[in-house]
Amino acid sequence: MRIIFAGTPDFAATNLQTLLENMRNEHEIIAVYTQPDRPAGRGRKLKPSAVKELALKHGIPVFQPINLKDAQDQQILNDLKADLMIVVAYGLLLPQVVLDMPRLGCINVHASLLPRWRGAAPIQRALLAGDAATGVTLMQMDAGL
Repeated sequence: MRIIFAGTPDFAATNLQTLLENMRNEHEIIAVYTQPDRPAGRGRKLKPSAVKELALKHGIPVFQPINLKDAQDQQILNDLKADLMIVVAYGLLLPQVVLDMPRLGCINVHASLLPRWRGAAPIQRALLAGDAATGVTLMQMDAGL
């Protein structure tokens, strides 16, 4: 199976690392999508995401579009001919045209039991709320996620 992985922070990199360590030979991460490098630290130097660093370490092609609304970026994604896209804390909304590209669709890994902490920073929000238990939600993506 040809898989595209989309994610940005450490939580996403942990998921990518787990995939890389446990995939069977018939599966392949063909590309990684992550947010563009951002200024960080005192010197405000551009810093790559944890996902980008891991992908480059494993020789996986990395794409960093500002968004996926541009026709050229969509064509690049479509040309990859993915069977599945796994999205983990990517930080961008995926247009319906992108959701429809992979043969088997797009799966999202969300770091909370939905719907309680939908949106960004679900782990931090669960901790701040003092939740005694939390979990992870896997879902087939559709428009608006």
